[in-house]
Order: sequence, then structure tokens, then C-alpha cells
Amino acid sequence: MRRFLLTIFLLASFVALGVGAWGLWWVHQPLVLPAPSVDLSVEPGTTPRGVAQLVADAGVEVQPQLLYWWFRISGQDRQIRAGSYELERGVTPKTLLSILVRGAEATRSVVLVEGWNFRQVRAALAKADQLKPETLGESDEALMARLGRPGQHPEGRFFPDTYTYSKGSTDVALLQRAMRAMDRQLTAAWAARAANLPLKTADEALILASIVEKETGKPGDRPEIAAVFINRLRVGMPLQTDPTVIYGLGAGFDGNLRKKDLQADSPWNTYTRGGLPPTPIAMPGKAALLAAVQPAPSKSLYFVSRGDGSSHFSSSLDEHNRAVNRYQKGGKQ
Repeated sequence: MRRFLLTIFLLASFVALGVGAWGLWWVHQPLVLPAPSVDLSVEPGTTPRGVAQLVADAGVEVQPQLLYWWFRISGQDRQIRAGSYELERGVTPKTLLSILVRGAEATRSVVLVEGWNFRQVRAALAKADQLKPETLGESDEALMARLGRPGQHPEGRFFPDTYTYSKGSTDVALLQRAMRAMDRQLTAAWAARAANLPLKTADEALILASIVEKETGKPGDRPEIAAVFINRLRVGMPLQTDPTVIYGLGAGFDGNLRKKDLQADSPWNTYTRGGLPPTPIAMPGKAALLAAVQPAPSKSLYFVSRGDGSSHFSSSLDEHNRAVNRYQKGGKQ
């Protein structure tokens, strides 16, 4: 009897060792996926057993009970996080659990570019991969109300940056992040403003920064360009900047700014109206915000493009006209 029990014990031990060895081998084997990648959405409150079933339901060739027991044996079953995941070919039970425990959600990104207007922002978000377009078809006014800013014009209120988001996130959530980022950047810039600027509010600084952003070809010229507009505001001289006129023309602008456009009055025509336009005309980046509140110490009132991205600055109209003749009309100084 004793020999029989010993034999049974040895057989059970060998079986256990065999099962353990097989299990150790199995957790390192790639799972069979129905496609190069599989989306897996784990809602909050889903049990480990439920997660294993979701994996199988997504088309992964695995026994959910076996996967569940792997979760349990690992001791990490209660650490699995809710989220949107993307499983790729080559994933093993071991790496799958690691992904779920780390909360390594599938992410995408969208770039909001310095100098874009809000129309371009909305177009980019509408095309962004796996971003839910909750605001599609909504007016700008309705969108801003949804963001908690009813009555505020959306232009320039979102900070240009690269935004990463989880698959299934909404455009509303991303816009809220971009709006808060601009709030922080504008607050910091306004707090660091130079003394005696002809700007009464942070919003005016934002408007000026948007003009600086659109007028700058060479990044290092931003403070000097800002100084030109600050100096014009100080002496009551019209800003006379083409980008504001173009903004006022809206989507109808065909790329060719005509003399009649400069003469057609609109709230954004800085040739026909003095001071700043009523709203920003684009999204300024951090450098443009700082340039607007910390302009270069300059007496320049004019600038003209040299044709290489940089600008020539002048403090008198005669000097400016010579620069225009040299750089724009092909003449000589």
C-alpha cells in the first residue's frame, strides 16, 4: 500500500511538473490574432474573468478560462486597469497581462500647428485617427458653450502642440486640454510682461501674439516684429498688417490679396481701422506670446520681407520705402 501511494505521489508530482512546465511555455507563446492588430476595450468594473472573456470575444484564439487562471496565478489579476488597448501580433499571455496591468493604452496623436486658425484646427480633429468627433456639425458658438466658454470667440484660444490621446477619446476632451494649455501659457506670459505696454489685458496680448505669429518668417524676428506693432499702437498708427485682412476674408480668400481687399472695411481690416482687431487671427505659440509682451527695444515702425524668411526693419518711412524697393521691387538702395 505504501509503495502504491508513493507511486501515485510521484506520478502526481510528474504531472504537476509537466503542467507547470507547459504553463511556463504557454505564457511565452504568441497568441493567434484574427488581424495584425485587435482592439480591446476594458470598461471600469470589469472582473478579471470578464477581461479574459473580452479577449476571446475580440477574436483572439485563447481559452478564456485558461487566460483567467493565468491572471489569477500571476497574482496581478486585481491590478488590471480599464482602458482602450490595441493588441498586436506577437503578443503573448505574459505581455498581454503586462499591458493590462500597466494600463498601456493604445494612443494616437494630433498636431495643432502654430499659426493655424480655428477652422484648420477643426478640420484636423475631424480627420484625427480614432478620435470621436462629438462636435462634428456644431457651430463654433455651440462648441465653445460645450467647453464652458459661452460667448467667447474660439480663435486663438487653443495652444498649438502635439496632443496624444487614447483611442476612443473625444475631440471635446482634446480641445479642453488645448484650451487649458493656452490659459496657462497666456497667464504666464502676461505675468512676465514688460512695463508700460500699450496693452490693457491679457486678451489684447493674445491678439497681438497671433498677429506676430502670422507675420513671422524667421523665429528670431518675433520680438522685433512685436516691437513694430507695439510702437504703432503707442503712436496711434494703424497696424496695417495683411494677415488680419486675410482673416477677415474668411474661407473665401483665394490666396491673392488685392487692393480692393485692403480697402474693404471689416472688423479685422487694420488698414481701415485703428488699434487691434477684435479677436486673435490664429493660434500663437509660446515664443509669439512672449514676444508680444516682451518686445525688442526698438524704434522700428516698419518691416518688409527680404525674401529669405527674414525681415528688414525701419524706423522711418523713407528707409522703409528704400527697403521695399530693394527687396520687393528688385531695385537698389
